[in-house]
Amino acid sequence: MTQRLKLKSMLYVALMAVVIAICSWITVPFTVPFTMQTFGVFAALIILGGRRGTLATALYILLGCAGVPVFSGFNAGIAYALGPTGGYMIGFLLAGLCYTALEKPGEKSRLVRYMSLALGMLLCYVLGTLWFVGVYAARGTQYGLGKALTLCVLPFILPDAAKITLAVVVGSRLKRALPLV
Repeated sequence: MTQRLKLKSMLYVALMAVVIAICSWITVPFTVPFTMQTFGVFAALIILGGRRGTLATALYILLGCAGVPVFSGFNAGIAYALGPTGGYMIGFLLAGLCYTALEKPGEKSRLVRYMSLALGMLLCYVLGTLWFVGVYAARGTQYGLGKALTLCVLPFILPDAAKITLAVVVGSRLKRALPLV
Protein backbone atom coordinates (compact mmCIF):
# COMPACT_ATOMS: atom_id res chain seq x y z
CA MET A 1 0.00 0.00 0.00
CA THR A 2 1.46 3.37 -0.95
CA GLN A 3 1.93 6.21 1.53
CA ARG A 4 -0.89 8.12 -0.17
CA LEU A 5 -3.31 5.21 0.21
CA LYS A 6 -2.29 4.70 3.85
CA LEU A 7 -2.91 8.37 4.59
CA LYS A 8 -6.26 8.25 2.80
CA SER A 9 -7.25 5.17 4.82
CA MET A 10 -6.25 6.86 8.11
CA LEU A 11 -8.25 9.96 7.16
CA TYR A 12 -11.37 7.88 6.49
CA VAL A 13 -10.96 6.12 9.86
CA ALA A 14 -10.62 9.48 11.64
CA LEU A 15 -13.58 10.94 9.74
CA MET A 16 -15.79 8.00 10.70
CA ALA A 17 -14.73 8.35 14.36
CA VAL A 18 -16.01 11.94 14.15
CA VAL A 19 -19.24 10.74 12.51
CA ILE A 20 -19.76 8.25 15.36
CA ALA A 21 -19.22 11.09 17.87
CA ILE A 22 -21.74 13.33 16.12
CA CYS A 23 -24.22 10.45 16.00
CA SER A 24 -23.76 9.87 19.75
CA TRP A 25 -24.76 13.47 20.41
CA ILE A 26 -28.11 12.97 18.62
CA THR A 27 -30.14 11.87 21.63
CA VAL A 28 -33.77 11.08 22.35
CA PRO A 29 -34.30 11.12 26.14
CA PHE A 30 -35.61 7.89 27.66
CA THR A 31 -34.80 5.78 30.73
CA VAL A 32 -31.55 5.01 28.94
CA PRO A 33 -31.25 7.58 26.13
CA PHE A 34 -31.67 6.59 22.50
CA THR A 35 -28.77 7.85 20.38
CA MET A 36 -27.74 7.46 16.77
CA GLN A 37 -24.38 6.11 17.98
CA THR A 38 -25.27 2.58 16.86
CA PHE A 39 -26.02 3.89 13.38
CA GLY A 40 -22.62 5.63 13.28
CA VAL A 41 -20.75 2.49 14.36
CA PHE A 42 -22.55 0.26 11.88
CA ALA A 43 -22.28 2.78 9.04
CA ALA A 44 -18.52 2.88 9.67
CA LEU A 45 -18.37 -0.90 9.35
CA ILE A 46 -20.35 -0.89 6.11
CA ILE A 47 -18.47 2.02 4.53
CA LEU A 48 -14.93 1.23 5.66
CA GLY A 49 -15.15 -2.52 6.06
CA GLY A 50 -14.76 -4.46 9.27
CA ARG A 51 -11.13 -3.77 10.07
CA ARG A 52 -11.11 -0.02 9.47
CA GLY A 53 -14.66 0.42 10.80
CA THR A 54 -13.58 -1.27 14.05
CA LEU A 55 -10.53 1.02 14.16
CA ALA A 56 -12.83 4.05 13.78
CA THR A 57 -14.93 2.78 16.70
CA ALA A 58 -11.82 2.18 18.82
CA LEU A 59 -10.56 5.69 18.00
CA TYR A 60 -13.93 7.14 19.03
CA ILE A 61 -13.77 5.30 22.38
CA LEU A 62 -10.13 6.32 22.95
CA LEU A 63 -10.95 9.97 22.25
CA GLY A 64 -13.76 9.81 24.80
CA CYS A 65 -11.54 8.11 27.39
CA ALA A 66 -8.89 10.80 26.81
CA GLY A 67 -11.41 13.48 27.77
CA VAL A 68 -12.79 14.63 24.43
CA PRO A 69 -16.59 14.96 24.93
CA VAL A 70 -17.63 12.49 22.23
CA PHE A 71 -19.95 10.25 24.24
CA SER A 72 -23.71 10.76 24.45
CA GLY A 73 -24.69 13.94 26.26
CA PHE A 74 -21.24 15.38 25.47
CA ASN A 75 -19.73 13.19 28.19
CA ALA A 76 -16.12 12.07 28.32
CA GLY A 77 -13.57 10.34 30.49
CA ILE A 78 -12.61 6.90 31.65
CA ALA A 79 -15.08 7.07 34.55
CA TYR A 80 -17.94 7.52 32.08
CA ALA A 81 -16.61 4.74 29.84
CA LEU A 82 -16.44 2.40 32.84
CA GLY A 83 -19.92 3.40 34.01
CA PRO A 84 -23.15 1.43 33.64
CA THR A 85 -23.37 1.79 29.84
CA GLY A 86 -19.66 1.33 29.14
CA GLY A 87 -20.13 -2.31 28.28
CA TYR A 88 -22.19 -1.33 25.27
CA MET A 89 -19.30 0.74 23.92
CA ILE A 90 -16.97 -2.23 24.33
CA GLY A 91 -19.73 -4.26 22.70
CA PHE A 92 -19.39 -2.02 19.64
CA LEU A 93 -15.82 -3.29 19.31
CA LEU A 94 -17.08 -6.88 19.56
CA ALA A 95 -19.68 -6.08 16.91
CA GLY A 96 -16.89 -4.78 14.69
CA LEU A 97 -14.82 -7.90 15.23
CA CYS A 98 -17.88 -10.02 14.45
CA TYR A 99 -18.51 -8.06 11.25
CA THR A 100 -14.83 -8.40 10.30
CA ALA A 101 -14.94 -12.18 10.85
CA LEU A 102 -18.07 -12.58 8.71
CA GLU A 103 -17.09 -10.06 6.04
CA LYS A 104 -16.20 -11.43 2.63
CA PRO A 105 -14.28 -9.22 0.20
CA GLY A 106 -16.56 -8.05 -2.59
CA GLU A 107 -19.71 -9.23 -0.77
CA LYS A 108 -22.58 -7.05 -1.87
CA SER A 109 -25.51 -8.85 -0.26
CA ARG A 110 -27.46 -6.52 1.99
CA LEU A 111 -28.89 -9.55 3.80
CA VAL A 112 -25.40 -10.78 4.73
CA ARG A 113 -24.44 -7.29 5.92
CA TYR A 114 -27.66 -6.93 7.89
CA MET A 115 -27.29 -10.35 9.53
CA SER A 116 -23.63 -9.65 10.42
CA LEU A 117 -24.61 -6.37 12.07
CA ALA A 118 -27.58 -7.97 13.84
CA LEU A 119 -25.31 -10.65 15.29
CA GLY A 120 -22.89 -7.91 16.33
CA MET A 121 -25.75 -6.03 18.00
CA LEU A 122 -26.68 -9.19 19.89
CA LEU A 123 -23.08 -9.47 21.17
CA CYS A 124 -23.25 -5.81 22.18
CA TYR A 125 -26.51 -6.42 24.09
CA VAL A 126 -25.03 -9.42 25.91
CA LEU A 127 -21.82 -7.71 26.99
CA GLY A 128 -23.50 -4.38 27.73
CA THR A 129 -26.25 -5.91 29.84
CA LEU A 130 -23.86 -8.08 31.84
CA TRP A 131 -21.63 -5.02 32.35
CA PHE A 132 -24.66 -2.94 33.47
CA VAL A 133 -25.65 -5.58 36.04
CA GLY A 134 -22.05 -5.88 37.22
CA VAL A 135 -21.52 -2.13 37.65
CA TYR A 136 -24.69 -1.77 39.69
CA ALA A 137 -23.86 -4.86 41.76
CA ALA A 138 -20.45 -3.33 42.55
CA ARG A 139 -22.28 -0.18 43.69
CA GLY A 140 -24.51 -2.22 45.98
CA THR A 141 -27.63 -1.99 43.82
CA GLN A 142 -28.94 -5.30 42.60
CA TYR A 143 -30.47 -5.39 39.15
CA GLY A 144 -31.64 -8.81 38.11
CA LEU A 145 -31.10 -9.86 34.54
CA GLY A 146 -34.82 -9.45 33.79
CA LYS A 147 -34.87 -5.87 35.07
CA ALA A 148 -31.66 -5.04 33.18
CA LEU A 149 -33.09 -6.48 29.96
CA THR A 150 -36.26 -4.46 30.48
CA LEU A 151 -34.26 -1.24 30.93
CA CYS A 152 -31.37 -1.75 28.54
CA VAL A 153 -32.40 -4.08 25.73
CA LEU A 154 -36.14 -4.42 25.13
CA PRO A 155 -36.80 -0.71 24.45
CA PHE A 156 -33.91 -0.65 21.97
CA ILE A 157 -34.56 -3.71 19.80
CA LEU A 158 -36.82 -2.01 17.24
CA PRO A 159 -34.89 1.29 17.10
CA ASP A 160 -31.61 -0.63 16.74
CA ALA A 161 -33.09 -2.79 13.97
CA ALA A 162 -34.13 0.41 12.20
CA LYS A 163 -30.63 1.90 12.69
CA ILE A 164 -29.01 -1.26 11.32
CA THR A 165 -31.28 -1.15 8.28
CA LEU A 166 -30.52 2.55 7.77
CA ALA A 167 -26.77 1.87 8.13
CA VAL A 168 -26.92 -0.90 5.52
CA VAL A 169 -28.88 1.24 3.04
CA VAL A 170 -26.98 4.51 3.54
CA GLY A 171 -23.61 2.85 4.09
CA SER A 172 -23.91 0.72 0.95
CA ARG A 173 -24.72 3.78 -1.16
CA LEU A 174 -21.90 5.85 0.34
CA LYS A 175 -19.43 3.01 -0.09
CA ARG A 176 -20.19 2.94 -3.81
CA ALA A 177 -19.98 6.75 -4.09
CA LEU A 178 -16.76 7.34 -2.13
CA PRO A 179 -13.34 6.67 -3.61
CA LEU A 180 -12.17 4.36 -0.81
CA VAL A 181 -9.00 2.31 -0.77
